[in-house]
Amino acid sequence: MELIPRATEKTYLEQAKRTYAFIVPKSASKQAVAEAVAEEFKVTVTDVRTLMRKGKATRYSKGKHAYPGTTYRQDKKIAYVTLKDGDSIQVFEEVEEPAKEDKSAKTTDKKSEEKKGDKK
Repeated sequence: MELIPRATEKTYLEQAKRTYAFIVPKSASKQAVAEAVAEEFKVTVTDVRTLMRKGKATRYSKGKHAYPGTTYRQDKKIAYVTLKDGDSIQVFEEVEEPAKEDKSAKTTDKKSEEKKGDKK
């Protein structure tokens, strides 16, 4: 089963309660979601809540004089999985980005080296 983690502000707030959100296939049951999460992340699942989110309506037109219409994006099924005390999923942990070097410092160093070379 394909579990796609949802990284939103709401899911980051829910992490304090050991609850994680995933987009799951529409046909997935709560039991199947619990088994998949437990197997993939090696954690103990205590609760699963699911919901179906209807796709948004989007407008379309097939040309300048064609009559415009409305279509819908795909529906999504979202599962909120609560874990046992002490368990966590590393997918959602924030990763620190390596510090970027200052490019302006490099260019000034090269210029100063060129000037020193000219003096000698």
